[in-house]
Amino acid sequence: MSAHIGAGPLRRLVVLRHAKSAWPDELPDHERPLAARGRRDAPVAGRLLAEADCLPDLALCSTAVRARQTWDLACAQWGTPPPVRHDRRLYAAGVPDLLAVVHQAPPEVGTLLLVGHNPGLEELVLDLAGDGLDDLLDEVGTKFPTAAAAVLAWHGPAWRDLTAGTALLTDVMVARGRKG
Repeated sequence: MSAHIGAGPLRRLVVLRHAKSAWPDELPDHERPLAARGRRDAPVAGRLLAEADCLPDLALCSTAVRARQTWDLACAQWGTPPPVRHDRRLYAAGVPDLLAVVHQAPPEVGTLLLVGHNPGLEELVLDLAGDGLDDLLDEVGTKFPTAAAAVLAWHGPAWRDLTAGTALLTDVMVARGRKG
């Protein structure tokens, strides 16, 4: 199915991978905080999203500490952050679980932000992108680094209608090394 076929309003799914995390020995994976680089990159990711006019109406965020910290630092760059829902299903989720959470977003949400983890997020972007600029698809397929965001656009009456190959990958932003 082509990404250009569809009825309904234009919707955007913004997929943000958490920023670089620390690896303290004594903490379980879910509790790992951001590393110093992650604390620098997460606000830059927020500024990049604002500059690209990709601010969400709703954010869905993994419950992992590093994802929550990424969200907090990124959205602090915006005038009025949107509502956020922390969902444990986003932690270490694969494409089916990620899509199940996205499908539950209210239909009035035009731009939805998903904050989570790889490899699931990278696989989700590649699965949903029926089309995109080849260099963007190659970039995501090669490496979707920490604090990177991918923007997928599609037309549909409700989030539950977003399926494989129906979106257009319109942008990829990488915060690492930028001074936003």
